[in-house]
Amino acid sequence: MADDNDDFPELDSQLVERLNSLSDEDAAQRAASLRAGLLDYELEDEDLDVLDAATEDPDAIVFLPALPVLAIVGRPNVGKSALVNRIIGRREAVVEDTPGVTRDRVNYKGEWNNRRFTIVDTGGWEPDARGINASVAAQAEVAVDLADAVLFVVDATVGATSTDEHVVRMLRATKKPVILVANKVDDARQEPEAAGLWSLGLGQPWPVSAVHGRGVADLLDKVLEVLPEVSAVAKDEVGGPRRVAILGRPNVGKSSLLNKTAGEERVVVNDLAGTTRDPVDEQVEIAGKYWRFVDTAGIRRRVNLAQGADFYATLRTTAALEKAEVAVVLIDVTEPISVQDLKIIDLVLESGRALVLAFNKWDLLDDDRRRYLEREIEQDLSHVAWAPRVNISAKTGRHMEKLVPALETALESWDTRIPTGKFNALLAELTAEHPHPVRGGKQPRILFGTQAASRPPTFVLFTTGFLDPQYRRFITRRLREIFGFEGTPINVNMRVREKRKR
Repeated sequence: MADDNDDFPELDSQLVERLNSLSDEDAAQRAASLRAGLLDYELEDEDLDVLDAATEDPDAIVFLPALPVLAIVGRPNVGKSALVNRIIGRREAVVEDTPGVTRDRVNYKGEWNNRRFTIVDTGGWEPDARGINASVAAQAEVAVDLADAVLFVVDATVGATSTDEHVVRMLRATKKPVILVANKVDDARQEPEAAGLWSLGLGQPWPVSAVHGRGVADLLDKVLEVLPEVSAVAKDEVGGPRRVAILGRPNVGKSSLLNKTAGEERVVVNDLAGTTRDPVDEQVEIAGKYWRFVDTAGIRRRVNLAQGADFYATLRTTAALEKAEVAVVLIDVTEPISVQDLKIIDLVLESGRALVLAFNKWDLLDDDRRRYLEREIEQDLSHVAWAPRVNISAKTGRHMEKLVPALETALESWDTRIPTGKFNALLAELTAEHPHPVRGGKQPRILFGTQAASRPPTFVLFTTGFLDPQYRRFITRRLREIFGFEGTPINVNMRVREKRKR
């Protein structure tokens, strides 16, 4: 991860003074004139929606609509990952001839005809040969739980198998829209093989070749017919105790933390990693404040499968994050920070939830390990240096009260809204202090900026050209230095627009 400092200067204290001395009225007037200047540019309907949604009310909570979720299910080696790659337009999901090779990543962003959606790829999992029917159906069920619609992929060259029929029974019970995809139909001669899948009773089979792209455009047109504009499963809840997801790799102490905060044994605690399977939602009181803790077994069904553990862990984490507002990522300080720890943190960043890092088993730390840990934090966690850190022992309850201020800080930042006038005044200062480098003989300019949403803070910049990622990191860094944003990811998005032709 590149250091956010890159080659940019340190914060000038006079910049903060100038911003503070600018009256709200002057800032708003300047922003209004910049906003009026945008009318000289080619704006789309979506741009106008963003601009109209901007509000000066610091307490207003504005959500970007939750993208609809499409789950892709089917038995191993029917071409699910190849179809994901075809839809998202790049080779991101692992594709091999060996069944069950997809690992780690299960969520992708797709777009078709200017509509965006999230894809859940369930390729990631090896069923055991004995329980293949139940296992594939259980795996599909987890993903379907989190989806608005389902693509059920069948290998047309093989035809419907008993496993496929098992999955169909499960899909019928979910009442979700299901589109039957007959994959590996590479040319017109194989069309009759697809027609044979009417027998599954899911309606018309859509013949496609994920590898060659044949039929995928028609399939996506059909997908847009059944997907809602805004997700029904990923929608935000408002009100009630703030919702906290407890995340971490197996055996870091998630269940001990929940039991300690709840004050009783609510969750099975076992030295055997991965013993939590059932969903556990608890309203708990810590230091006089009520919270709703969402444990990471965020799936409705008991899924006791030894294999496919990585896949389930990722989906459980995703499910918990869907329900949460802030994530507490537990890290076991007695062991080196692992790739799995970093992947869990990345899932939180992708979900846009607030973040607190809890370093657990602190009472077991010796001086040698502490020195190594500090070095690991500096090297591996520099990209989340903005997240509040607490050192706790979930087992003994030591320093548990420190969780509350950390959670409150992260959530307050997550809710924060910067007035449009102040944000544009900051952008003017930053571009004067450090103009964007010239690219291809042109220098991109920032025409106007606005905060499109909070939870997480999401900023939209209207520009005359593409801003380097490094420059967007510079803007993000200054936002953190001046306005805090401790404990929340910040999204800085761009809309490159050209001048209207006279």
